Amino acid sequence: MLKLRVLPPAMGLLLFSALGLTSCDSPTGLGAASGAAGGALIGGLATNRVGGAVTGSALGALTGALIGSAVEHSDEGAYGPAPSGGYPEASKTERRGIVLSPYAPYHEIDVTGIPHGARVRDPSCNRLFINP
Repeated sequence: MLKLRVLPPAMGLLLFSALGLTSCDSPTGLGAASGAAGGALIGGLATNRVGGAVTGSALGALTGALIGSAVEHSDEGAYGPAPSGGYPEASKTERRGIVLSPYAPYHEIDVTGIPHGARVRDPSCNRLFINP
């Protein structure tokens, strides 16, 4: 029979801290943060010790950073290199899920279901912008 264990307070704090890092905006940072959170959870549950959570977090962060770097490199191949100043950000409108393209003629674009910070292609000019 499988028993559920309660995380010690220190392990819970470590896990909470790792999950808080998922606000990183680059694929590498997001991959590292997600890996750290997953590694901390697995390491902590597997060993029921803070040391296991720390080791799992470190290994997860390394793996996540490597995967995030690969995704970033793959995206560069698909989208081309980012402009020197980065991609412009669209403007929010009063309607939920609708943004105003940063490119003339400034069409309204439906971004429902697209995460904040993701690249979106304006179909009228075939250029990329960031979803606010």
